[in-house]
Amino acid sequence: MPNKTSINVFYDAQCPLCRNERRRYERWSGHHADDIDWLDVSEHHQALREKGVNPDTALRSLHIETAQGQLIEGIDAYRLLMARIPLLVPVAWMIGLPIIKPVLRKLYDVWVKRRLKKQGRWST
Repeated sequence: MPNKTSINVFYDAQCPLCRNERRRYERWSGHHADDIDWLDVSEHHQALREKGVNPDTALRSLHIETAQGQLIEGIDAYRLLMARIPLLVPVAWMIGLPIIKPVLRKLYDVWVKRRLKKQGRWST
């Protein structure tokens, strides 16, 4: 996991659950919340393209840019966020296990697809 330094989190601000998760993270992380710039995928298409990320792809999965410019996506992005909160470090480790990680990814992908289709924002 990268150092606890400033990061950019590209997330779907139109998603109520995503907004709630952001608020919860900010509460739990305390002073670490100041080290994060939360960027709405819908408003940062050009920045994503410059990083080689299709905006539709970013809409379907959490993306984080570390202070070193590395892009981290999906479950690993969630792990990075969790690892910044001491209480969640064991959870971050656990969801990275080879048996758990692919199952969580599959469930997450199904949930996102369903949500985006329901909102009329799914493009194939």
